[in-house]
Amino acid sequence: MPVEQRRDLAEQTYAIVLAGGRGSRLAQLTDNRAKPAVPFAGKFQIIDFALSNCVNSGLRRVGVLTQYKAQSLIRHVERGWGFLAASLGEFVEVVPAQQQQGEWWYSGTANAVFQNVDLVREAAPRHVLVLGGDHVYKMDYSVMLAEHAARGAATSIACIEVPLEEACDFGVLAVDEDGRVLAFDEKPARPRPLAGRPRHALASMGIYVFDTEVLLDALARDAADAASSHDFGRDVLPALVRAGRVHAHRFETSCVNVVDGRPYWRDVGTVDAYWAANMDLTRVVPELNLYDDAWPILSLQRQLPPAKFVFDDDGRRGTAVDSLVSSGCIVSGATVRRSILFSKCRVAEGSVVEDSVVLPNVNIGREVKLSRTVIDKHCRLPDGFRAGFDAVADRARGLHVTPAGVTLVTPQMLGQPARSG
Repeated sequence: MPVEQRRDLAEQTYAIVLAGGRGSRLAQLTDNRAKPAVPFAGKFQIIDFALSNCVNSGLRRVGVLTQYKAQSLIRHVERGWGFLAASLGEFVEVVPAQQQQGEWWYSGTANAVFQNVDLVREAAPRHVLVLGGDHVYKMDYSVMLAEHAARGAATSIACIEVPLEEACDFGVLAVDEDGRVLAFDEKPARPRPLAGRPRHALASMGIYVFDTEVLLDALARDAADAASSHDFGRDVLPALVRAGRVHAHRFETSCVNVVDGRPYWRDVGTVDAYWAANMDLTRVVPELNLYDDAWPILSLQRQLPPAKFVFDDDGRRGTAVDSLVSSGCIVSGATVRRSILFSKCRVAEGSVVEDSVVLPNVNIGREVKLSRTVIDKHCRLPDGFRAGFDAVADRARGLHVTPAGVTLVTPQMLGQPARSG
């Protein structure tokens, strides 16, 4: 379909970003923030990838549904995504849980959308795009919309191949040779393999396109079902599959970031996965391309001075190698290797930071040694602090050590006050 027609479809689509989840597998990183608000890649938050995909795809009417500890997420979206032209009907708006359909909060992903159907009706779109705000990827949604329209589908589900042993964490699709979905099983204990690919399964990415009336009817039926858990994967999609006209959209056809023939998509839902995805960015050629001017990742741009590296004396030299160092940072007579320093970090003399992710506004004292760590926002690491070298010692001090041996440090673990976001 020509680009102009794809853009026309995008303009007729209302996008709903589900951003209310805690993301409990990220441990203490989500004690004071929702998962979509977790910082990523030196200057972004995770939700910036979904929102950037919307804007780059031509979708300029977006509702972000929030619930769990949403203040920092609300602040980020309102301050960082208010650049669209409201006079032209363009917006990214935050929609807090408001008990619109009764005296209860969101009880599932489908219920979250059902409680906000008035926003859908007000937008009067031809299609509704529903997606999560907690994955890292680059996707042209207009390609999926065009395929949806060309097939005459009522519902389309974006999907990606995953190893069979990992498929139990996803919704798993069975499809025919034309891409029509024959079955949808949410997190099955024994996932069904792909035809001709017995070691792989076709997994849902949690990205759906609906004809608007199909979505509204499905949500109304689900809301009336007392036995439903009111979840898209467990309830709404299986019912729509049984009714027919549900198609699978292969992510590789709309992915904007392909690595060795593989589409890039990351669920950074554990501390280990989060650390690894950030560490990839320190490689000479990372898998995630943040330097693509044709598909920029947008975010709140803080007004900060450039990063600074001071002292050039033997044994007292400020350096960073194979690292990302954000604005407002000062590396003073310290060494940073294969690490990411988010904005306004300070690293004092004699310290060595290796293979670590240091979130914004962290103050690292003198002679601090870090290896394979994630340091949460606002931490103040005292002189001589060490983490990431001895898992037993780290656990004994109340730090969180992951199965892969990554040490997470938060202000609360250091006896310092917690701060929102």
